[in-house]
Amino acid sequence: MAGQIISTPVTYSSYRLLAIAACIFPILAGAQPPAPMPAPRHAFIVVSHRGDHTRAPENTLQAYANAIKAGADYVEIDLRTTADSQLVIMHDATVDRMTDGKGQVKDWRYDSLRLLKVRDRAHPEWGEHSIPTFREVLQLCKDKIYIYLDFKNADPAAAWQEIVRQGMEKQFVVYINAPVQFTGWRKVAPAVPLMVSLPRTVRDTATLREFLDRYHPEILDGGYEEYTPEMVGLATGMGFVVLPDIQGAGEGPAKWELAIQKGIRGLQTDHPGDMIAWLKEKGIR
Repeated sequence: MAGQIISTPVTYSSYRLLAIAACIFPILAGAQPPAPMPAPRHAFIVVSHRGDHTRAPENTLQAYANAIKAGADYVEIDLRTTADSQLVIMHDATVDRMTDGKGQVKDWRYDSLRLLKVRDRAHPEWGEHSIPTFREVLQLCKDKIYIYLDFKNADPAAAWQEIVRQGMEKQFVVYINAPVQFTGWRKVAPAVPLMVSLPRTVRDTATLREFLDRYHPEILDGGYEEYTPEMVGLATGMGFVVLPDIQGAGEGPAKWELAIQKGIRGLQTDHPGDMIAWLKEKGIR
């Protein structure tokens, strides 16, 4: 984070639900080999959190275009469903923080939701934008940047249908927020790589190995500070991808350096342009 960004603080307590829901994984473990990640474009993966929102409101088409221009590998988007089953992008469950409207996304019909104006209150000079549809984002990003799909509230079958329609089956990964999402995605698209956060019980190589042996997620998320170098080495050596978050207060070169020293080779950031420039200076990208 080169400049301070006004955004909702990242927390992980709500994401633990999946990781501790052990009932879903034993059924699926070993059913198929781990789904491969999209073909890597760089040795170090840079995920642009909610798009590059250093010059545009988060989760807007402009923020995603900024991420593409910055050279990020993935753009992280938050998928939700309207009252009339349209797939749209909004981080929060409500439209209150980012628009001139009120209420939950799931209670709005798309034709009304589309009239709302997305803006960043701290940066009125960035202008007003529309809430993008999933289809619009896929069309913008196809063959330019991969999708890191934070699956907030949607039907896996409906999302997969749109992804197939756009020909992007090999250009995205899915972050799981609830057990039903995991089983749903495995049912409709078993070759899609799924991502989970570490449960609180995983704090060293022994507990991590037990977790990976038992549950077989393809990608590990969470905060970069949760990982030791030994844990990163174990996970990558077993064929799993460690792709944690580093966005938040105080993000910058000092924290990026700490993550790299742990052996981490991919991060989700609020400042993709600055991170990429720094990685190039270090000779890492």
